[in-house]
Amino acid sequence: MTTLYILHSKKLDRFYVGETHHLDTRLERHNAHTYSKNFTKIADDWTVVLAFEHPSRTTILRLERFIKNMKSKAFIKKIIDNPSLLNAIIDNKGF
Repeated sequence: MTTLYILHSKKLDRFYVGETHHLDTRLERHNAHTYSKNFTKIADDWTVVLAFEHPSRTTILRLERFIKNMKSKAFIKKIIDNPSLLNAIIDNKGF
């Protein structure tokens, strides 16, 4: 299973959207600044606010791109409040 995840930093009040097969390890690496060229290096208090698993990595990557292209904090908050929207997006986009 591949996981689409959304992280939140309280210090920055910012979100980060990504995908992984190993969420716990990925979170540790984000907070340890392992990804030096990644956006998450600007904070060290990232927490997982949403984890959405799907068997298809291709679907998760398309979903991640869709969310990032929306460039909307309000849209991300809607997804966090109602994760079933992700299934609706998948169904409507024909992933």
